[in-house]
Amino acid sequence: MGNAMMDAIRKRLDDLVAECDELEQRLADPEITGTNEYVELSQRYAKLKKLTQDYEELQGIESEIADAEAWLAEGPDEEMREMIEEDLRANRVKRDDLMEDLKASILPEDPAETKNAILEIRGGAGGEESALFAADLFRMYNRYAETQGFRVELMESHPTELGGFKTVIFSVNGRNAYRRFKFESGVHRVQRVPETETSGRIHTSTATVAVLPEAEDVDVEINDSDLEMEAFRASGPGGQSVNKVNSAIRITHLPTGIAVACQEERSQHKNRERAMRLLRAKLKQQQEEEMRQERVQERRIQVGSGERSEKIRTYNFPQNRVTDHRIELTVHQLDRVLEGQLDLLVEPLQEAYREDKLAELVEA
Repeated sequence: MGNAMMDAIRKRLDDLVAECDELEQRLADPEITGTNEYVELSQRYAKLKKLTQDYEELQGIESEIADAEAWLAEGPDEEMREMIEEDLRANRVKRDDLMEDLKASILPEDPAETKNAILEIRGGAGGEESALFAADLFRMYNRYAETQGFRVELMESHPTELGGFKTVIFSVNGRNAYRRFKFESGVHRVQRVPETETSGRIHTSTATVAVLPEAEDVDVEINDSDLEMEAFRASGPGGQSVNKVNSAIRITHLPTGIAVACQEERSQHKNRERAMRLLRAKLKQQQEEEMRQERVQERRIQVGSGERSEKIRTYNFPQNRVTDHRIELTVHQLDRVLEGQLDLLVEPLQEAYREDKLAELVEA
């Protein structure tokens, strides 16, 4: 990390420490005790107080490191040198850990990160093989969600006769679900020998993934008069009817033309509820995308855009390799990733995203 970046981070930390001191004085004012303002200020103060304490601890450790380095420069005897170097190594680890925590603390909070996530996977180029790959991604996300303690709820699916998916839409429910899945939006490419390939040739296929934070009623205003609802019979692979009653629901938002459907439940009411959840998320995404386009600020990692034209990741089966092209990360542990150990990719992506956001402090 460059000097300009570190200077910007420390300036931001100094500003937040000053804000913490001001909040402490305001909270001592008896006139605001018991008010809504007092509650809001108390929550902000609690966060800043923790940051202030960590920053003070960091400064103390940095002072100890400087002293130790000065002692080493004086040429102590061997026994003393070993003691100093051991303390120095421990303090450098503490310093780096504290700095990572502080960097995360100074970034603006994204309220969407704590919400449920809605994922939409579609088979792309490659015919049936792309549908099978979409099913692989669905299983991977299910396993990853399980490791994180989240609950997966199927909202809409169009399976194929060979066990793939033309489309599968599902929600991942749990606090911070969107934070864990938000980097999955884009084109996922697979390179492998399909089961149907007799000559052993490697084929390349794709599937697209869109990830949305689930929107609340207060996030998006929807008028009933703007909705067109249609009930129909649920269908399975090949389009055959799997339900004798019209329990599936399709909802079209007339002003935008956005249409959603749900057929996973036998109850029309439950299908409607799930379809409305999906519609709210898509409308919220559209609003935010319009705002994003106005800012025209692009980073190497786009989050929450549902962009489907950018190839973000390649899964190469013959080499047991997966590559994330946004951060040029390659791991030869594709088997583990497909079993749900997605943090091998998610953690580096989050770190890269945080560094991008920190870079804005320098540019601001």
